[in-house]
Amino acid sequence: MSKLSVLDMTGKKVSDIELKDSIFSIEPNMSAMHLVVVSYLANQRQGTQSTKTRSEVSGGGKKPWRQKGTGRARQGSTRSPQWYHGGIALGPKPRTYGIDVNKKVRRLAMKSALSSKVAADEMIVLDSVNLDAIKTKEIAKMFEAIKAQKKVLVVLPENNEVIYKSTRNIEGAKVSTVNTLNVYDILNCDTIVVLKDAVTKIEEVYA
Repeated sequence: MSKLSVLDMTGKKVSDIELKDSIFSIEPNMSAMHLVVVSYLANQRQGTQSTKTRSEVSGGGKKPWRQKGTGRARQGSTRSPQWYHGGIALGPKPRTYGIDVNKKVRRLAMKSALSSKVAADEMIVLDSVNLDAIKTKEIAKMFEAIKAQKKVLVVLPENNEVIYKSTRNIEGAKVSTVNTLNVYDILNCDTIVVLKDAVTKIEEVYA
């Protein structure tokens, strides 16, 4: 089992924690991570864009001029795509962009993402975060003390409104719980800060 130091809010070492090799020390599977990230981003798309075809545009019931003898091209409707106010040819319609990924691949991708962060020394384990009130300055000071780099992902064992509201105004920082943790957020951050209790919960979920 690999070991990581457990820090407090001031950046001092409190203890050590042993991480399960089956979750935090596997060989990262790039294709699984890529597939899950593509799926995540695709599922974020609303797919609500819509255009009107010639049958949906109002008007255009009368043939604009007779078929022959005018010297102009034949036209059947003033709502054909080539006309101003005409319908759109081959325009977008509401659709689902979602990509399904099976459970085994999702689990493999999550373990790969966590393992890659541990291997790159970009994972910090915190003993706890104790805040009496919503204080963005305290979280900013904590990030500085533990030397968290630029984009920071804080992983909590369960929802904590005080920590969430204290963190949300810090540029590049994001708070997630174990049950909302995703591969994209892990790979997109420079430092992942995981509470000690959250590590235990992750090991329970992905063991």
